[in-house]
Amino acid sequence: MSTIAENIAQINTRIEDAKKNAGRTSGIVQLVAVSKTRKANEVRKAYQAGIHHFGENYLQEALEKQGQLGDLAITWHFIGPIQSNKTAAIANNFDWVHSVDRLKVAQRLNDQRPDHLPPLNICLQVNVSQEETKSGVDLTDLEALAAATATMSRLKLRGLMAIPSPRQNKAQLRNDFKTMRNTLASLNTQGFTLDTLSMGMSNDLECAIMEGATMVRIGTAIFGERH
Repeated sequence: MSTIAENIAQINTRIEDAKKNAGRTSGIVQLVAVSKTRKANEVRKAYQAGIHHFGENYLQEALEKQGQLGDLAITWHFIGPIQSNKTAAIANNFDWVHSVDRLKVAQRLNDQRPDHLPPLNICLQVNVSQEETKSGVDLTDLEALAAATATMSRLKLRGLMAIPSPRQNKAQLRNDFKTMRNTLASLNTQGFTLDTLSMGMSNDLECAIMEGATMVRIGTAIFGERH
C-alpha cells in the first residue's frame, strides 16, 4: 500500500505533467490536501511530506485537529458548506474560505474576522453545473455577490471555486472548468483583481489545470479511500 508521501509525490508529478500539457510554463498550482475525516497523525505525515495547505469541511473536526497540530505552520482552508452559526469560528480559525455563496455569509465572516488577523482570503463558490442539490451561487447572481464582497475590509476576494457534477463525462467537465475560467476573466475585465481558481479533485485535476486551475483540492489520491 502506498504511503502518504508516495501519493503526494505522484500527485505533484500529475500536476506538473498537466501544466506542461496545458502549456503553462509559469505560475504554480497550489495543492490543498483535503483532510476531512482524517486523523491528525495523517495530516502530520502529509505536512512532513511537503504539504502545508489543508482543506476541511467539518468545523468541529477541523478545530480539534488545529488544536492537535498547533506546532505546524499550516495554512487552513475551509471548503465545506457554511452555516450562519458557524461563521464566527471559521472567521477566527481559518486562512482561506472557498465556499462563500451568499451575501449573508460574507458579511458575517467580515464582521467576525478579528482585527489582529490579516484579511480572510475568500473564494466564491459557483454552482457551475446548476445542480439543485449543490451549494453555490448562480452565475447570473455572481457579479453582484463579488461586488459586495470586494468592498468588505476584513475579507480579501481572491477568486472562484467550483465542484462540477461528478456524473459528467470528460468533455462536460472541461466545459464547466472552461466556464469558470471565462467567468474569472470576465470579472477581471470589470475591475476585479482575482487570481485564484479553486477547482479540480483527485479524478479530474488534469482537466481543471488545462482550464486554468490555480488550486486543486485533493483528498482520496493522497490519503486513500475514506472509511
